[in-house]
Amino acid sequence: MNEKPKTVYDDVKSNGHSRRDFLKFCSMMAAFMGIKSSGVGQVVEALETKPRIPIIWLHGQECTGCSESFIRSSHPIVADIILDKISLDYTETLMAASGHQAEASLKQTMEKYKGEYLLIVEGATTVGDGGVYCCIGGKTFENRLKEAAEGAKAIIAWGNCASAGGVQKANPNPTGAKAVHEIISGKPIINVQGCPPIAEVMAGVVVHLLVFERIPQLDAHGRPKAFYSRRVHDTCYRRPNFDAGLFVESFDDENAKRGYCLYKLGCKGPVTYNTCGVIKWNNGVSFPIQSGHPCIGCSEANFWDNGPFYQHLSQFPGFGIETTADKIGVGLGVATGVGIAAHAVTTNIRKRKLIQKSKKDDDDDS
Repeated sequence: MNEKPKTVYDDVKSNGHSRRDFLKFCSMMAAFMGIKSSGVGQVVEALETKPRIPIIWLHGQECTGCSESFIRSSHPIVADIILDKISLDYTETLMAASGHQAEASLKQTMEKYKGEYLLIVEGATTVGDGGVYCCIGGKTFENRLKEAAEGAKAIIAWGNCASAGGVQKANPNPTGAKAVHEIISGKPIINVQGCPPIAEVMAGVVVHLLVFERIPQLDAHGRPKAFYSRRVHDTCYRRPNFDAGLFVESFDDENAKRGYCLYKLGCKGPVTYNTCGVIKWNNGVSFPIQSGHPCIGCSEANFWDNGPFYQHLSQFPGFGIETTADKIGVGLGVATGVGIAAHAVTTNIRKRKLIQKSKKDDDDDS
């Protein structure tokens, strides 16, 4: 007699989480995915009744930062969605089995759940010199990826390495690193960008697949629009300072203490699509810009080669929130640095008196 497959809720209960915790998690995931409140019940029903998605999680050429981000989510149920009952599935980093037992688990999952399992890939695929720079279990990672992808229902590329090649692909790319979509074709591929991605974003993508049984709507770069449809610049709390022409000139100046815009220190927020400023990290505590560091654009392809991190952009498109990643594509240079300077001059003229008064007050106080 076959045992009834466990649902996500079954696993959640077995790990000691309350019904209240489960419902809070469902509401949180619905909000992150852009589902209106009336649709929360659909999320609850899916996680209560549908079998948990079988997972194969492969690790290529990477630092394991995506796994670290995921298991350190502030919400304990996030990790339970994928990592619980790991003996049925496969992940080279977190599973208890090793050697022949691990390989048997991988083979069992691919055979038992052919066409049903979700393949998650963390890390770049190396093809240089026959792929010898990343080998696991006597096989090149490229061969393991192709073998696992054949029977997968869909593929999720975790992080910049799997989505775009990451630092391994940075010039001169000595190992021949490539992204998943450059190796695999004919399968739905979701690029969950970031270095690493936010844990709740990672969980939201898996929940979407379970609830709706289809991949989420993607942008031109294969990223879920629910999380990558707006620029970091558009949701940044420092945006009003940018519009007012108030910029930090160096990390230790008075403007940095005042929380002014980090554009001149190389912030790539104006050309980076991510939800960092909305979901943030560590239970919504902060994100790099809030911590005083400019965005380095880690959710964009080739960000390692897109100029020095601390050199400001010479150009970037538009100022409004209506511009989308689909429209911009690879042509990021629409508005020039001259336009930026003109914009700053215009707003400075309009607000010069207010700025001078604010600085004078600060000086008087000191």
